[in-house]
Amino acid sequence: MLMRTDTFRELDRLAQHAFGSLSTGTWSRPTAMPMDAYRTNDEFVVAFDLPGVTPEAIEINVERNMLTVRAERRPLHLDRDTQVQISERPLGVFSRQLFLGDALDTERIEADYDNGVLAIRIPVREQAKPRRVTVSATSAGTEQKAINA
Repeated sequence: MLMRTDTFRELDRLAQHAFGSLSTGTWSRPTAMPMDAYRTNDEFVVAFDLPGVTPEAIEINVERNMLTVRAERRPLHLDRDTQVQISERPLGVFSRQLFLGDALDTERIEADYDNGVLAIRIPVREQAKPRRVTVSATSAGTEQKAINA
């Protein structure tokens, strides 16, 4: 069997495991929640990868224009006789904050969690949606036909 090792990565992981929990208040090295964000015509969508997190362990708060997502991944409940061979999945509390622009309707935010992905949908305010403006032309004081822009 061929095993690939990275000595420096392993030392970094051990140091973070030993010292990270003292400074951050989590059980392991804090890890960023990977996210994707995109906008469709009527909504802004943010998707976070949170595998192994139960829906009850996810909190979403909006204060003014700041969206805060907080999640907690707890350790597995193992028997006392179980010997852990490798433990690389980060445990603890994860948090991410996003500033939401004024064009988004923070009163109608929806969230769903499916297959380890948290999707937050934020509608675009009516005032911020693109709209057509009618342009009128006048010639020598007489009004001409309206032109749509």
